[in-house]
Amino acid sequence: MAEKKIQTALISVFHKDGLEQIIAKLHADGVRLLSTGGTQKFIEQLGYPCDTVESLTTYPSILGGRVKTLHPKVFGGILARRDNEGDVQQMAQYEIPSIDLVVVDLYPFEDTVAAGASDADIIEKIDIGGISLIRAGAKNFNDVAIVASKAEYPLLQEILDRRGACTSLEERRLLAERAFAVTSHYDTAIHAWFASKK
Repeated sequence: MAEKKIQTALISVFHKDGLEQIIAKLHADGVRLLSTGGTQKFIEQLGYPCDTVESLTTYPSILGGRVKTLHPKVFGGILARRDNEGDVQQMAQYEIPSIDLVVVDLYPFEDTVAAGASDADIIEKIDIGGISLIRAGAKNFNDVAIVASKAEYPLLQEILDRRGACTSLEERRLLAERAFAVTSHYDTAIHAWFASKK
């Protein structure tokens, strides 16, 4: 089906400004919200219920926050093909919920470099979970809408205002295209920094 209803959204962002109306609309349309750390607290402070990723995975955030979302229940929920009988059976077998919308805003690597931070601080701003969520959501655009940066918040808001918690294949493909532009730019910036250290 080209039209996909958003039933569960995973939101894990660095920049939270601009999310308020999106979260309000998703909640009003009955979407289950999943989140991590500061984003989860932000959503709850707005007055909306939000399940923690930890409640889904049964693992806490570990290694100083380096590992939060990297888990089969998260990535299975994003990458599962809804029209593939084997995928659907495995989702049921392993109690993996489908995740239909992923909203990510990556750690500010370039800003950290520009601020003259130490190498150790710069390394910690290399996003791993976020970039993986973006790639997974974009790869499975047939079923999942991916919002890969704060710059895409207005587009998601426009979609939600126009059609509710539902996306078209064309919209998901456009979001996937923009998502891969984000990951490409991000990795290019990281590569440039490493190359500058020679």
